[in-house]
Amino acid sequence: MYIAMNRFTVPKENAEAFEALWLGRDSHLKGLPGFVEFHMLKGPEADGSVLYSSHTVWESESAFIGWTKSEAFRAAHKDAGSSRPLYEGSPVFEGFTAIQTIGK
Repeated sequence: MYIAMNRFTVPKENAEAFEALWLGRDSHLKGLPGFVEFHMLKGPEADGSVLYSSHTVWESESAFIGWTKSEAFRAAHKDAGSSRPLYEGSPVFEGFTAIQTIGK
């Protein structure tokens, strides 16, 4: 399993618009080889900002890399520049390969 995450620091006054943007967009993820699930996470608020993280689970790192090279990836990110005013800095990417999984 591979988990791909992007962290966003969003000024509190932009949080509602940021959430609406994510909740209303087409991710183009369903049906992609190796895609497992997606979560948009809302974290703590500190110093007037809210932490968010997009969290995508893939069967493997190679499946994730395939997504980043796909037409679906380009379609999902075609308007990404228009959301830049909603968050501070650049999204922070973190990729993780699972070394242990414990289920129910």
